[in-house]
Amino acid sequence: MLVALTAHQRSTSFADLERLSVLGDTGASELTSAHDTIRGAVVLATCNRFEAYFDVDGVSPVSAMDAAMERISDLADVPFRTLRDTVDFAHGNGVAHHLFAVASGLDSVAVGEDEIAGQVKRALESARRERSTTAPLEHLFQRATETSRTVKNSTRLGESGRSLVRLAVALAGSRVGAWEDARVLLVGTGRYAAASLAALRAVGAEDIRVFSRSGRAKFAQREHLRPVAPTDYPAEAAHADVIVLCTTTTADAYALTAEDHRHARGATDAAQLIIDLGMPRNADPGLRGLAGVELLDLDTIRVHAPIDEFATIDEARLIVRTAAERHATARRVHEVAPAVVDLRTHVHAVLEREVARAAARGGDADTEAALRHFAGTLLHGLIAQGHGLAASGAGQRWVDAVGVVIPPRED
Repeated sequence: MLVALTAHQRSTSFADLERLSVLGDTGASELTSAHDTIRGAVVLATCNRFEAYFDVDGVSPVSAMDAAMERISDLADVPFRTLRDTVDFAHGNGVAHHLFAVASGLDSVAVGEDEIAGQVKRALESARRERSTTAPLEHLFQRATETSRTVKNSTRLGESGRSLVRLAVALAGSRVGAWEDARVLLVGTGRYAAASLAALRAVGAEDIRVFSRSGRAKFAQREHLRPVAPTDYPAEAAHADVIVLCTTTTADAYALTAEDHRHARGATDAAQLIIDLGMPRNADPGLRGLAGVELLDLDTIRVHAPIDEFATIDEARLIVRTAAERHATARRVHEVAPAVVDLRTHVHAVLEREVARAAARGGDADTEAALRHFAGTLLHGLIAQGHGLAASGAGQRWVDAVGVVIPPRED
Protein backbone atom coordinates (compact mmCIF):
# COMPACT_ATOMS: atom_id res chain seq x y z
CA MET A 1 0.00 0.00 0.00
CA LEU A 2 1.20 3.51 -0.83
CA VAL A 3 0.85 6.16 1.88
CA ALA A 4 1.85 9.83 1.85
CA LEU A 5 2.54 11.99 4.90
CA THR A 6 2.43 15.72 4.13
CA ALA A 7 3.28 18.86 6.08
CA HIS A 8 2.78 22.05 4.08
CA GLN A 9 2.52 25.79 4.57
CA ARG A 10 -1.29 25.77 4.87
CA SER A 11 -1.40 23.64 8.01
CA THR A 12 2.12 23.61 9.45
CA SER A 13 3.92 26.59 10.95
CA PHE A 14 6.96 28.03 9.24
CA ALA A 15 9.08 27.18 12.30
CA ASP A 16 8.09 23.50 12.15
CA LEU A 17 8.61 23.34 8.39
CA GLU A 18 12.04 24.82 8.97
CA ARG A 19 12.90 22.04 11.42
CA LEU A 20 11.52 19.36 9.11
CA SER A 21 13.56 20.69 6.19
CA VAL A 22 16.74 19.73 8.03
CA LEU A 23 15.95 16.10 7.24
CA GLY A 24 16.16 16.84 3.52
CA ASP A 25 15.68 14.24 0.80
CA THR A 26 18.27 12.02 2.49
CA GLY A 27 15.89 11.12 5.31
CA ALA A 28 14.34 8.28 3.29
CA SER A 29 16.62 5.56 4.64
CA GLU A 30 15.91 6.64 8.23
CA LEU A 31 12.18 6.37 7.66
CA THR A 32 12.44 3.02 5.89
CA SER A 33 13.92 1.53 9.05
CA ALA A 34 11.24 3.03 11.31
CA HIS A 35 8.92 0.00 11.07
CA ASP A 36 9.13 -3.57 9.79
CA THR A 37 6.24 -3.11 7.35
CA ILE A 38 7.79 -0.09 5.58
CA ARG A 39 9.31 -1.53 2.42
CA GLY A 40 10.46 1.78 0.95
CA ALA A 41 10.29 5.55 1.31
CA VAL A 42 10.95 8.72 -0.67
CA VAL A 43 11.25 12.11 1.05
CA LEU A 44 10.42 15.39 -0.69
CA ALA A 45 11.64 18.41 1.29
CA THR A 46 11.24 21.89 -0.23
CA CYS A 47 10.95 25.44 1.04
CA ASN A 48 7.21 25.16 1.68
CA ARG A 49 6.58 21.48 2.32
CA PHE A 50 7.87 18.26 3.81
CA GLU A 51 6.47 15.05 2.38
CA ALA A 52 7.28 11.38 2.87
CA TYR A 53 5.95 8.69 0.56
CA PHE A 54 5.85 5.12 1.84
CA ASP A 55 5.36 1.66 0.40
CA VAL A 56 3.83 -0.25 3.32
CA ASP A 57 3.29 -3.99 3.47
CA GLY A 58 0.02 -4.88 5.17
CA VAL A 59 -3.68 -4.12 5.33
CA SER A 60 -3.43 -1.19 7.76
CA PRO A 61 -0.60 1.38 7.73
CA VAL A 62 -1.52 2.96 11.07
CA SER A 63 1.26 1.44 13.19
CA ALA A 64 3.83 2.10 10.46
CA MET A 65 2.82 5.75 10.18
CA ASP A 66 2.92 6.20 13.95
CA ALA A 67 6.46 4.79 13.94
CA ALA A 68 7.44 7.03 11.02
CA MET A 69 6.12 10.13 12.79
CA GLU A 70 8.01 9.18 15.93
CA ARG A 71 11.21 8.89 13.88
CA ILE A 72 10.55 12.24 12.18
CA SER A 73 9.82 13.81 15.55
CA ASP A 74 13.18 12.64 16.91
CA LEU A 75 15.17 13.67 13.83
CA ALA A 76 13.59 17.10 13.36
CA ASP A 77 12.95 17.95 17.03
CA VAL A 78 9.25 18.51 16.34
CA PRO A 79 6.85 17.22 19.02
CA PHE A 80 5.02 14.05 18.02
CA ARG A 81 1.66 15.58 18.93
CA THR A 82 2.37 18.55 16.67
CA LEU A 83 3.12 16.25 13.77
CA ARG A 84 0.05 14.14 14.39
CA ASP A 85 -2.21 17.21 14.55
CA THR A 86 -0.83 19.07 11.51
CA VAL A 87 0.23 16.52 8.90
CA ASP A 88 -2.13 15.21 6.25
CA PHE A 89 -2.29 11.61 5.06
CA ALA A 90 -3.24 10.09 1.73
CA HIS A 91 -3.38 6.43 0.82
CA GLY A 92 -4.23 4.31 -2.19
CA ASN A 93 -4.91 6.32 -5.33
CA GLY A 94 -5.08 9.50 -3.27
CA VAL A 95 -1.28 9.33 -3.07
CA ALA A 96 -0.91 9.48 -6.86
CA HIS A 97 -3.40 12.32 -7.19
CA HIS A 98 -1.61 14.33 -4.50
CA LEU A 99 1.92 13.81 -5.83
CA PHE A 100 0.87 14.50 -9.43
CA ALA A 101 -0.68 17.79 -8.30
CA VAL A 102 2.44 18.67 -6.31
CA ALA A 103 4.79 17.87 -9.20
CA SER A 104 2.64 19.99 -11.53
CA GLY A 105 2.89 23.00 -9.23
CA LEU A 106 -0.81 22.99 -8.31
CA ASP A 107 -0.08 22.76 -4.58
CA SER A 108 2.60 25.46 -4.52
CA VAL A 109 2.60 29.00 -3.17
CA ALA A 110 3.31 30.22 -6.71
CA VAL A 111 0.87 28.01 -8.61
CA GLY A 112 2.59 26.37 -11.55
CA GLU A 113 6.09 27.01 -10.20
CA ASP A 114 9.05 25.68 -12.18
CA GLU A 115 11.29 24.31 -9.44
CA ILE A 116 9.00 21.71 -7.92
CA ALA A 117 9.15 19.25 -10.84
CA GLY A 118 12.94 19.13 -10.53
CA GLN A 119 12.68 18.71 -6.77
CA VAL A 120 10.35 15.73 -7.20
CA LYS A 121 12.78 14.15 -9.63
CA ARG A 122 15.74 14.73 -7.31
CA ALA A 123 13.84 13.25 -4.36
CA LEU A 124 13.52 9.98 -6.26
CA GLU A 125 17.18 10.08 -7.30
CA SER A 126 18.20 10.61 -3.68
CA ALA A 127 16.07 7.68 -2.53
CA ARG A 128 17.64 5.52 -5.23
CA ARG A 129 21.11 6.37 -3.91
CA GLU A 130 19.97 5.35 -0.44
CA ARG A 131 18.36 2.18 -1.87
CA SER A 132 15.07 3.04 -0.20
CA THR A 133 12.80 2.86 -3.25
CA THR A 134 10.50 0.06 -4.39
CA ALA A 135 8.89 -0.64 -7.76
CA PRO A 136 5.56 0.99 -6.76
CA LEU A 137 7.37 4.14 -5.57
CA GLU A 138 9.49 4.23 -8.74
CA HIS A 139 6.39 4.01 -10.93
CA LEU A 140 4.59 6.64 -8.84
CA PHE A 141 7.37 9.23 -9.11
CA GLN A 142 8.06 8.54 -12.76
CA ARG A 143 4.38 9.07 -13.61
CA ALA A 144 4.43 12.26 -11.53
CA THR A 145 7.26 13.66 -13.64
CA GLU A 146 5.43 12.73 -16.84
CA THR A 147 2.24 14.38 -15.58
CA SER A 148 4.02 17.61 -14.66
CA ARG A 149 5.48 17.71 -18.15
CA THR A 150 2.03 17.25 -19.68
CA VAL A 151 0.58 20.05 -17.55
CA LYS A 152 3.42 22.38 -18.50
CA ASN A 153 3.10 21.63 -22.22
CA SER A 154 -0.70 21.60 -22.39
CA THR A 155 -1.79 24.53 -20.22
CA ARG A 156 -0.93 28.18 -19.71
CA LEU A 157 0.76 27.30 -16.44
CA GLY A 158 3.83 26.46 -18.53
CA GLU A 159 3.95 29.78 -20.32
CA SER A 160 5.01 32.20 -17.62
CA GLY A 161 7.96 30.41 -16.03
CA ARG A 162 6.52 30.76 -12.56
CA SER A 163 8.51 30.17 -9.42
CA LEU A 164 8.74 31.22 -5.81
CA VAL A 165 11.96 33.02 -6.69
CA ARG A 166 10.29 35.09 -9.41
CA LEU A 167 7.42 35.87 -7.07
CA ALA A 168 9.89 37.11 -4.46
CA VAL A 169 11.70 39.31 -6.98
CA ALA A 170 8.39 40.67 -8.25
CA LEU A 171 7.31 41.56 -4.71
CA ALA A 172 10.67 43.24 -4.15
CA GLY A 173 10.28 45.42 -7.26
CA SER A 174 8.26 48.17 -5.57
CA ARG A 175 10.89 48.41 -2.84
CA VAL A 176 13.94 48.44 -5.11
CA GLY A 177 12.94 50.82 -7.86
CA ALA A 178 15.30 50.54 -10.83
CA TRP A 179 16.91 47.12 -10.76
CA GLU A 180 19.55 48.15 -13.28
CA ASP A 181 20.92 50.61 -10.72
CA ALA A 182 20.79 48.25 -7.75
CA ARG A 183 23.84 46.64 -6.20
CA VAL A 184 22.88 43.02 -5.56
CA LEU A 185 24.65 40.41 -3.44
CA LEU A 186 23.67 36.81 -4.13
CA VAL A 187 24.60 34.37 -1.35
CA GLY A 188 24.66 30.79 -2.60
CA THR A 189 25.73 28.91 -5.71
CA GLY A 190 23.35 25.95 -5.84
CA ARG A 191 20.26 25.24 -7.93
CA TYR A 192 18.18 27.87 -6.14
CA ALA A 193 20.93 30.43 -6.66
CA ALA A 194 20.82 29.76 -10.40
CA ALA A 195 17.05 30.27 -10.41
CA SER A 196 17.47 33.46 -8.36
CA LEU A 197 20.09 34.77 -10.75
CA ALA A 198 17.81 34.15 -13.73
CA ALA A 199 14.95 35.99 -12.01
CA LEU A 200 17.22 38.94 -11.13
CA ARG A 201 18.50 39.25 -14.66
CA ALA A 202 14.96 39.00 -16.01
CA VAL A 203 14.01 42.21 -14.17
CA GLY A 204 17.15 44.03 -15.33
CA ALA A 205 19.64 43.62 -12.48
CA GLU A 206 23.20 44.08 -13.74
CA ASP A 207 25.52 44.68 -10.78
CA ILE A 208 25.34 41.22 -9.18
CA ARG A 209 28.06 39.87 -6.90
CA VAL A 210 28.10 36.35 -5.51
CA PHE A 211 29.36 34.88 -2.28
CA SER A 212 29.76 31.15 -1.76
CA ARG A 213 30.04 29.87 1.79
CA SER A 214 31.53 26.67 0.37
CA GLY A 215 34.12 28.55 -1.66
CA ARG A 216 32.79 27.43 -5.05
CA ALA A 217 34.21 29.69 -7.74
CA LYS A 218 32.90 27.95 -10.88
CA PHE A 219 29.44 29.43 -10.51
CA ALA A 220 30.77 33.00 -10.57
CA GLN A 221 33.05 32.22 -13.51
CA ARG A 222 30.33 30.51 -15.52
CA GLU A 223 27.78 33.25 -14.93
CA HIS A 224 30.27 36.14 -15.29
CA LEU A 225 29.64 37.45 -11.79
CA ARG A 226 31.98 39.25 -9.43
CA PRO A 227 33.01 36.75 -6.70
CA VAL A 228 33.17 37.92 -3.10
CA ALA A 229 35.93 36.61 -0.85
CA PRO A 230 35.05 35.51 2.70
CA THR A 231 37.00 38.40 4.17
CA ASP A 232 35.01 40.89 2.05
CA TYR A 233 31.61 39.37 2.72
CA PRO A 234 30.60 41.57 5.71
CA ALA A 235 31.48 44.78 3.86
CA GLU A 236 29.76 43.65 0.64
CA ALA A 237 26.66 42.74 2.61
CA ALA A 238 26.69 46.12 4.34
CA HIS A 239 26.86 48.08 1.06
CA ALA A 240 24.43 46.03 -1.04
CA ASP A 241 21.06 47.50 -1.94
CA VAL A 242 19.61 44.00 -2.19
CA ILE A 243 20.84 40.75 -0.62
CA VAL A 244 19.38 37.48 -1.88
CA LEU A 245 20.06 34.57 0.47
CA CYS A 246 19.61 31.07 -0.96
CA THR A 247 22.30 28.90 0.50
CA THR A 248 22.34 25.79 2.66
CA THR A 249 22.49 26.26 6.43
CA THR A 250 21.53 24.40 9.55
CA ALA A 251 18.57 25.51 11.65
CA ASP A 252 20.80 27.44 14.08
CA ALA A 253 23.50 28.78 11.71
CA TYR A 254 22.42 31.87 9.75
CA ALA A 255 24.18 33.04 6.60
CA LEU A 256 23.64 36.60 7.84
CA THR A 257 23.33 37.43 11.53
CA ALA A 258 21.88 40.61 13.02
CA GLU A 259 24.92 41.28 15.21
CA ASP A 260 27.49 40.92 12.43
CA HIS A 261 25.41 42.95 10.01
CA ARG A 262 24.84 45.73 12.56
CA HIS A 263 28.56 45.96 13.11
CA ALA A 264 29.33 45.98 9.36
CA ARG A 265 26.71 48.66 8.55
CA GLY A 266 27.85 50.94 11.32
CA ALA A 267 25.81 54.09 11.73
CA THR A 268 24.19 54.00 8.30
CA ASP A 269 20.42 53.66 7.94
CA ALA A 270 20.51 53.36 4.15
CA ALA A 271 17.59 51.39 2.74
CA GLN A 272 18.43 47.74 2.17
CA LEU A 273 16.22 44.82 1.16
CA ILE A 274 17.12 41.28 2.25
CA ILE A 275 15.31 38.44 0.44
CA ASP A 276 15.62 35.18 2.36
CA LEU A 277 14.75 32.17 0.18
CA GLY A 278 16.48 29.64 2.40
CA MET A 279 14.93 26.72 4.22
CA PRO A 280 16.06 26.54 6.97
CA ARG A 281 16.06 30.31 6.96
CA ASN A 282 19.32 31.99 6.03
CA ALA A 283 18.61 35.35 7.66
CA ASP A 284 18.57 36.08 11.38
CA PRO A 285 15.04 37.40 12.19
CA GLY A 286 16.76 40.04 14.31
CA LEU A 287 17.79 41.80 11.08
CA ARG A 288 14.32 43.35 11.05
CA GLY A 289 15.38 45.48 13.99
CA LEU A 290 18.19 47.22 12.07
CA ALA A 291 17.55 50.75 10.82
CA GLY A 292 16.80 50.85 7.10
CA VAL A 293 16.73 47.05 6.69
CA GLU A 294 13.65 45.28 5.35
CA LEU A 295 13.50 41.49 5.44
CA LEU A 296 11.37 39.62 2.91
CA ASP A 297 11.26 35.95 3.90
CA LEU A 298 9.24 32.94 2.79
CA ASP A 299 6.49 33.59 5.31
CA THR A 300 5.96 37.10 3.91
CA ILE A 301 6.14 35.88 0.32
CA ARG A 302 3.42 33.29 0.94
CA VAL A 303 1.03 35.92 2.30
CA HIS A 304 1.33 37.91 -0.93
CA ALA A 305 1.09 34.97 -3.34
CA PRO A 306 -1.35 35.86 -6.14
CA ILE A 307 -4.55 34.00 -6.98
CA ASP A 308 -4.13 32.47 -10.43
CA GLU A 309 -6.61 32.07 -13.27
CA PHE A 310 -9.28 29.57 -12.32
CA ALA A 311 -9.80 28.22 -15.85
CA THR A 312 -6.12 27.39 -16.27
CA ILE A 313 -5.94 25.67 -12.90
CA ASP A 314 -9.09 23.66 -13.61
CA GLU A 315 -7.58 22.49 -16.90
CA ALA A 316 -4.40 21.39 -15.13
CA ARG A 317 -6.38 19.64 -12.40
CA LEU A 318 -8.29 17.65 -15.02
CA ILE A 319 -4.98 16.44 -16.47
CA VAL A 320 -3.78 15.46 -12.99
CA ARG A 321 -7.01 13.65 -12.13
CA THR A 322 -6.99 11.72 -15.42
CA ALA A 323 -3.34 10.75 -14.95
CA ALA A 324 -4.04 9.56 -11.39
CA GLU A 325 -6.95 7.43 -12.59
CA ARG A 326 -4.79 5.86 -15.29
CA HIS A 327 -2.07 5.18 -12.75
CA ALA A 328 -4.61 3.49 -10.49
CA THR A 329 -5.80 1.28 -13.35
CA ALA A 330 -2.23 0.33 -14.26
CA ARG A 331 -1.47 -0.50 -10.61
CA ARG A 332 -4.53 -2.68 -10.31
CA VAL A 333 -3.58 -4.58 -13.47
CA HIS A 334 -0.04 -4.93 -12.15
CA GLU A 335 -1.35 -6.43 -8.92
CA VAL A 336 -2.85 -9.42 -10.78
CA ALA A 337 0.42 -10.03 -12.67
CA PRO A 338 1.65 -12.84 -10.36
CA ALA A 339 -1.63 -14.72 -10.89
CA VAL A 340 -1.29 -14.18 -14.64
CA VAL A 341 2.15 -15.77 -14.52
CA ASP A 342 0.83 -18.71 -12.49
CA LEU A 343 -2.05 -19.24 -14.91
CA ARG A 344 0.15 -19.02 -17.97
CA THR A 345 2.71 -21.42 -16.44
CA HIS A 346 -0.02 -23.92 -15.56
CA VAL A 347 -1.69 -23.85 -18.99
CA HIS A 348 1.64 -24.12 -20.82
CA ALA A 349 2.63 -27.11 -18.67
CA VAL A 350 -0.66 -28.86 -19.47
CA LEU A 351 -0.24 -27.94 -23.15
CA GLU A 352 3.26 -29.43 -23.40
CA ARG A 353 2.09 -32.65 -21.76
CA GLU A 354 -0.81 -32.96 -24.21
CA VAL A 355 1.42 -32.14 -27.20
CA ALA A 356 3.85 -34.86 -26.09
CA ARG A 357 0.98 -37.33 -25.56
CA ALA A 358 -0.45 -36.54 -29.00
CA ALA A 359 2.96 -37.01 -30.63
CA ALA A 360 3.36 -40.37 -28.91
CA ARG A 361 0.05 -41.46 -30.40
CA GLY A 362 1.14 -40.47 -33.89
CA GLY A 363 -0.30 -36.97 -33.93
CA ASP A 364 0.85 -34.69 -36.74
CA ALA A 365 1.80 -30.99 -36.94
CA ASP A 366 -1.81 -29.96 -37.45
CA THR A 367 -2.77 -31.53 -34.14
CA GLU A 368 -0.02 -29.69 -32.29
CA ALA A 369 -0.96 -26.43 -33.99
CA ALA A 370 -4.59 -26.91 -32.98
CA LEU A 371 -3.65 -27.58 -29.37
CA ARG A 372 -1.41 -24.51 -29.19
CA HIS A 373 -4.10 -22.34 -30.79
CA PHE A 374 -6.69 -23.58 -28.32
CA ALA A 375 -4.38 -22.91 -25.35
CA GLY A 376 -3.54 -19.43 -26.62
CA THR A 377 -7.18 -18.53 -27.13
CA LEU A 378 -8.10 -19.86 -23.70
CA LEU A 379 -5.30 -17.89 -22.01
CA HIS A 380 -6.09 -14.69 -23.89
CA GLY A 381 -9.72 -14.76 -22.79
CA LEU A 382 -8.96 -15.56 -19.16
CA ILE A 383 -6.18 -12.97 -18.85
CA ALA A 384 -8.28 -10.28 -20.55
CA GLN A 385 -11.02 -11.02 -18.03
CA GLY A 386 -8.52 -10.70 -15.19
CA HIS A 387 -7.23 -7.35 -16.48
CA GLY A 388 -10.76 -6.07 -16.91
CA LEU A 389 -11.73 -7.02 -13.37
CA ALA A 390 -8.49 -5.51 -12.06
CA ALA A 391 -9.14 -2.21 -13.84
CA SER A 392 -12.57 -2.03 -12.16
CA GLY A 393 -11.10 -2.78 -8.74
CA ALA A 394 -12.29 -6.39 -8.57
CA GLY A 395 -9.01 -8.05 -9.52
CA GLN A 396 -8.75 -9.95 -6.24
CA ARG A 397 -11.81 -12.03 -7.20
CA TRP A 398 -9.96 -13.19 -10.33
CA VAL A 399 -6.76 -13.84 -8.36
CA ASP A 400 -8.71 -15.93 -5.85
CA ALA A 401 -10.37 -17.90 -8.66
CA VAL A 402 -7.01 -18.66 -10.27
CA GLY A 403 -5.72 -19.85 -6.91
CA VAL A 404 -8.65 -22.27 -6.62
CA VAL A 405 -8.33 -23.89 -10.07
CA ILE A 406 -4.53 -24.08 -10.24
CA PRO A 407 -2.84 -26.67 -8.03
CA PRO A 408 -0.20 -25.28 -5.64
CA ARG A 409 3.38 -25.48 -6.87
CA GLU A 410 5.61 -28.16 -5.48
CA ASP A 411 8.90 -26.74 -4.20
